[in-house]
Amino acid sequence: MEIVEASLDPAKELREIAFQPFESARAMPKSVYTSQDFLDREISNIFAKEWFCAGRADGLPNVGDFFTLELAGQPITVIRDQDGKLRAMANVCRHRMSKLLEGSGNTKRIVCPYHGWTYNLDGTLRGAPAMTRNKVFDRKKMGLSQIRCEEWLGWVLISLNPDIESVAQKLGKIESMVGDFDMGNYEQAFFETFEWNTNWKVLAENFMESYHLPVCHAATIGGVSKVDEVECPEGFEAFNYHTLQKEEDFTLSVAHPDNTALQGERRYMTYLLAIYPSWLITLTPGYFWYLSLYPLAPGRVKIYFGGGMAKEFASSVESQKHFEELRVLLDEVNDEDKGCTERVYAGMLSNFPNPGPLSHLERPNYEFAQYISNKVPA
Repeated sequence: MEIVEASLDPAKELREIAFQPFESARAMPKSVYTSQDFLDREISNIFAKEWFCAGRADGLPNVGDFFTLELAGQPITVIRDQDGKLRAMANVCRHRMSKLLEGSGNTKRIVCPYHGWTYNLDGTLRGAPAMTRNKVFDRKKMGLSQIRCEEWLGWVLISLNPDIESVAQKLGKIESMVGDFDMGNYEQAFFETFEWNTNWKVLAENFMESYHLPVCHAATIGGVSKVDEVECPEGFEAFNYHTLQKEEDFTLSVAHPDNTALQGERRYMTYLLAIYPSWLITLTPGYFWYLSLYPLAPGRVKIYFGGGMAKEFASSVESQKHFEELRVLLDEVNDEDKGCTERVYAGMLSNFPNPGPLSHLERPNYEFAQYISNKVPA
């Protein structure tokens, strides 16, 4: 009888290659992208414990503005309460567990669509019909469960982990690195969500490296991407990054004349920040765009996508015109990335050998593999 050797645990496969010297670096094995068991472990060890970017604070400008999402299987609403504070709460009624809010919008109060229990915007219970005869009912104890929520440089971060260190502590190195960009004062111009047929890590890695730009983006930005000038320095525990220099005639990617904080080459510098596990920011002196990724299945990822402009540009009619042109370009680039990353995942499903060695331009991918390996131990 033929003996079939059992396949290695994906976490063990990853551990065996992730910590080789960078000069011998290889891409992550196929199993860490295609295994449902490995994804389940990523959900419990990473997404249930880390900070997750839910968007920009100015995306919820008014009292009562809200949006909903799911994180590690938990229904959540992020809402601006009656005092103007952003909160994250369980989007589940304390009575019979109905989901409360759907999608996004504005509300004066949170009303359960099942039995009409009503909550204030801070999650405290406001009213519960026909509960006066229940002797254990205590309105003060029946508020919605609160979830860690912090604003940082204009971003909204949430976490299911009540003991996680603050965002400012965790990402302090980013703040010192790009503080002169004044990211907190950029204004969001658009936000949308969509889903692609690829693994979340394939898309994250695609953002992390500029090696693919000349080919995958040949019809759009490939020709103006100075890949030979890309710097991929060593990253940090919580993120990796690399930088690009943009051309002077790309108006929105160069600091506005009124911007005196950015000096020298930093007036033309673009940062590509990959904040673990799945928050990806392109930051230029004039505009930003970002992705926040959440895995729905090994081959399905939900993408939160947004962008906007630095304050010096946001108030200009001419800049708005430039940004609309940029938005068209970003949509075209996204379509190219969709095709490239979905083809990568299709290849992952083949019976052919594992991916090969990494280029020096893929150092961020090498460090990302180490992060994943540390969070999902063998």
